[in-house]
Amino acid sequence: MARIIVRIAFRAAACRMLLVIATATAAPALAQPAETRSEEVLGTWYRLTLELVRHTPTYSPPVASRAFAYLGVTAYETVASGRDELMTLAGQLNGLTPLPARDPGLDYDDATALQASISLLMENLFANTGPTGQRAIDAIARKLDAVARAEVDSDIADRSIAYGRTLGEHVLAWAAQDGGSVVENMGFPFRYELKPGPQHWVPTSTIGQQQVPLLPEWGGNRTFAMPDGATCSLPPPPAYSEEPDSPFFVEAREVYDVSLTLTEDQEAIARFWSDDPMLTPTPPGHWLAIALQVLGEKEAALEMRVDALARLGIGLADAFIGCWHDKYKYDLVRPLTYIRRVIDPAWEAILITPPFPEYPSGHSTQSGAAAEVLTYLFGANYAFEDRTHDDDGLPARRFDSFWHAADEAGISRLYGGIHYRAAIELGLDQGKCIAAYTNALVTRVRP
Repeated sequence: MARIIVRIAFRAAACRMLLVIATATAAPALAQPAETRSEEVLGTWYRLTLELVRHTPTYSPPVASRAFAYLGVTAYETVASGRDELMTLAGQLNGLTPLPARDPGLDYDDATALQASISLLMENLFANTGPTGQRAIDAIARKLDAVARAEVDSDIADRSIAYGRTLGEHVLAWAAQDGGSVVENMGFPFRYELKPGPQHWVPTSTIGQQQVPLLPEWGGNRTFAMPDGATCSLPPPPAYSEEPDSPFFVEAREVYDVSLTLTEDQEAIARFWSDDPMLTPTPPGHWLAIALQVLGEKEAALEMRVDALARLGIGLADAFIGCWHDKYKYDLVRPLTYIRRVIDPAWEAILITPPFPEYPSGHSTQSGAAAEVLTYLFGANYAFEDRTHDDDGLPARRFDSFWHAADEAGISRLYGGIHYRAAIELGLDQGKCIAAYTNALVTRVRP
């Protein structure tokens, strides 16, 4: 059954990528203002990115968040290089040295430069995607080349392309040194020694590859805005115990009891936020989709779009590094293992347990970071409708604020049988701490 679902997901992802191509190629390139052409370039590549994440086997949530960060920084720096009111992130992000500058005596075209820089990043970040994905990248690149260059003087276009590629190469060289540029065996180490003791993680899947946990070194990667993966480290989870009156047992029992009395809405929440790799754009892609919806609804200017996408990408990437640092620091057993061992040997969760340690919740940490970044950008009471899964047949959900959505994303993992409450609540706190470093980035020139 699992193989059938994955094959269906691949076909659905391929159809969605073809739709992105068809939409982008539905009309010939016409003369448009530079900002309109830039927005089309940016939006089309991001739409394709969300589909490629579904289609590329190495793109687990941490890997996806990394790609979103580098794409966001690339788009931002390309646009900022031609705007006096925007400040570079060089010197603010860890390891990012000054980027190539435009010649102040020459004219450049933003859309053409943006197309060149982003297409280069896409070619490299998704070099290992399948044949359908490669065809999609090539087709979109050809179409957007025409869109970007429409009625632009050839000298300006050529200069802008050269500049965009030079900037993209600078970002790629920076990315190559972060510790996450090479993902072997889909992120599962060839050698890994499980920690002894009942409190520690053990495999929850019979799949051979998943007898070791995913990306155990990810927490040591170079961060973007926060100093390092330990910056927002959490206190220990409740001490492991199998005694019925212990805090640990009580939290595990809550997961078990909730699973037996799930309401229809609770199950819908669990499935809406599940965001499984290879079936969806992953949890960070879900938040990116929300941001794209909001930017579209607000008809945001290009400067706002690239600022928001860069900040969100950075916050999400740092969230996964910080979360993964603590996951492998504490290496806590999953509810599935504990409940079967101590409470009910026949228990099943409604969602598949991910193949890595429990504490803290990745959904919570990254959702807390995303909510804090988006609140900084759009306000504390920004109501929106989340239509991320419309094409997957899941009804849209309405939220009064970004934190309303983050809280629901967090508790969804308890409903799904994936996490204890401590991992959820403290994970949200961790995300808020991490996002503070992202929100401190200065992108606008101060008077």
